[in-house]
Amino acid sequence: MIQTLTKTTDQRTLLRGTWEHFKHLQKGYEEISRAKLAYYDGTIEIFMPGEDHAKFTHIIGFLISFFLIDQGIAFSPTGDKTLEREGEVSAQADQSYWIGQAKPIPDLAIEVVFTSGNTAKLSKYRALGVTEVWFWEDGTLALYHLRNDGYQRIDRSELPGLEVLDLDLLKRCILIGETDLGDAVRMFRGM
Repeated sequence: MIQTLTKTTDQRTLLRGTWEHFKHLQKGYEEISRAKLAYYDGTIEIFMPGEDHAKFTHIIGFLISFFLIDQGIAFSPTGDKTLEREGEVSAQADQSYWIGQAKPIPDLAIEVVFTSGNTAKLSKYRALGVTEVWFWEDGTLALYHLRNDGYQRIDRSELPGLEVLDLDLLKRCILIGETDLGDAVRMFRGM
């Protein structure tokens, strides 16, 4: 009998290297769709998200998109698009969005954390100029807004339209979505 193994846990590797080394590795990983590579301050990260990580990423993306649609807010999900400042920093959020109008760097980056990397990633996002970063970890959301002196922890979003988002409802629906996304969406949308 042949047994198929799936990776349910995240795999993360950190290496020291230059920007040029990072770009070479990035090329080599182009064919591996689930691999995420990041670079900042001489550190190269190779990340392979597990099944649970991917599930929560999709649930959160679905719910945020529905909220923005229901509120009539212009937006575009930019997903895990690679964001770079040449020679300095490269990162891929689990989900990202620009709000209002298209721009090269998203307004919101969302990170799903199962292993490590939560607030340590803020330095990368600061170098990129991402306005808000949200971390989903252990059933909670931690929101950070970029100020002149760095990121500050906030209780609710300060992005246009997202400041009215009920974060407690969002958290409950994310957890419900783990077993039934349809129920989570209906509850989130008040149906």
